[in-house]
Amino acid sequence: MLMTAADFRDSLRAYHPRVFVNGQRVESVADEPSLAPGINAIGVTYDFAHIPEHRKIMTAVQGTSGKTINRMMHIDESSTDLLHKLEAVRLVCRTSGCAQRYLVHDGFNGIFQATKRTDEVHGTDYSQRFLSYMHDAQDRDLTLGIAMTDAKGDRSKRPGQQANPDTYVHITERRPDGIVIRGTKAIVTGAPYMHEFLVMPCRTHTKEDAACAVCCAVPVDAPGVTIVARPAGRPGEAAAKFSGRYGQSTGVVIFDDVFVPHDKIFLAGEHEEGGFLTTSYATHHRHSCIGARAGFGDLLIGAGALMIDANGLNPNEHGHIREAMVELITITESFFACGVASSVYCTTDPAGSVMPDAVFSNIGKLLLATKIYDMHRLAHYVSGGLIVALPGPDEDHNPETRASLAAVLGGRADIPAEQRLEVSRLVEDLTVSHQAGWYSVISLHGGGSPEAMKREIWRNYPVMEKVALVESLLDRGIADEGKRVSKQPGRCCATGCETP
Repeated sequence: MLMTAADFRDSLRAYHPRVFVNGQRVESVADEPSLAPGINAIGVTYDFAHIPEHRKIMTAVQGTSGKTINRMMHIDESSTDLLHKLEAVRLVCRTSGCAQRYLVHDGFNGIFQATKRTDEVHGTDYSQRFLSYMHDAQDRDLTLGIAMTDAKGDRSKRPGQQANPDTYVHITERRPDGIVIRGTKAIVTGAPYMHEFLVMPCRTHTKEDAACAVCCAVPVDAPGVTIVARPAGRPGEAAAKFSGRYGQSTGVVIFDDVFVPHDKIFLAGEHEEGGFLTTSYATHHRHSCIGARAGFGDLLIGAGALMIDANGLNPNEHGHIREAMVELITITESFFACGVASSVYCTTDPAGSVMPDAVFSNIGKLLLATKIYDMHRLAHYVSGGLIVALPGPDEDHNPETRASLAAVLGGRADIPAEQRLEVSRLVEDLTVSHQAGWYSVISLHGGGSPEAMKREIWRNYPVMEKVALVESLLDRGIADEGKRVSKQPGRCCATGCETP
């Protein structure tokens, strides 16, 4: 069943999670004003699947079941699937800023690959458990929170060395019918208004840390789960032209001796495969993030063009404005092009799904992570300085100031001042508000820090092929003769002689 946004909101009433926002207990997530923009944003992914012109990219046929499902929950089976997913994420994020639900897709694809690999190595039945769970979630059209990033504690120490073991989610007890987990996931997107959490490891683990290599599904209202969250967007603020309607909450999720039944466990201590899951998910997620931030780029490009128009300028006649707009367009489409290349150059995983090319996925994510601040700068440049001293919306209804402000804050004669102010407030909301700064941080660190992407680029890029090329041109052949041993991973062994 494909739900609508209204169905999604209503479905949340069947759950009773323990949620705190701004120090207050939330009794009904579906009716909480501070969370409404986040629920609205996810609602876009539901409603767009019912719009005829969007149906092709917003839905897909799941190969393991033959059923039509929402694209946000699909296992990719071809390059076309990856391209459609990229376009779908861009589509919903250009409307909502960040639709959040695409993380379900990334989690499903990573777990699908990891459970198949684990079964091959250890003779487990994780893959069948996961398929049963996934098909049920797809049938019910659920939204799942990815509980991956642990609190981590002292970053200089491994999980097993932490003074407080609860800085990582870990298995504390094994029972015949399941396991008990305990610990903290520190950054869970959309945590308050999910149906269930997919708990996943956030890093590679050693044998000593094996208790932290756990992957399982937990309902948001399972006994022992507490969610401490921030509001979604800027609900109720008149100046929040965008984030008053669409936003994103994140939450710290505390697991206090939570029992997980056997059929909801997909990894339980297989630390090497847990490391593979972390890397696989990261590649899928960084590929999706490219589409998400391209959608945000669409918003900035559109808002910048409206401001230029309202200011009475013409990019065809004012070269500096045109140059800034072209740079903004170039940044957005450059990292999106990496997503397209990653889709086209995908590889087939032994599980039967496809993996986006790791180099292009990580380059695209690295570009958007570091260029988000340039995107803001360019939007400011083409918009002018009005947003610096922009009067609040209350002045629009102040009889003592409204007339004089309308007279002096207008731009083009045929565009009312209130329209110019409205666009200015939209640019402010997208680029310099509290919410805008938060979007910058998640662009920088979401899906891993830039350092993590650089490591993946270096680990996967065929540098030694380029070395061999140049040496062949110089007629030296040193690499082929074995006189040089590369320390890059993959040249002399699977991991390299040294960590890059």
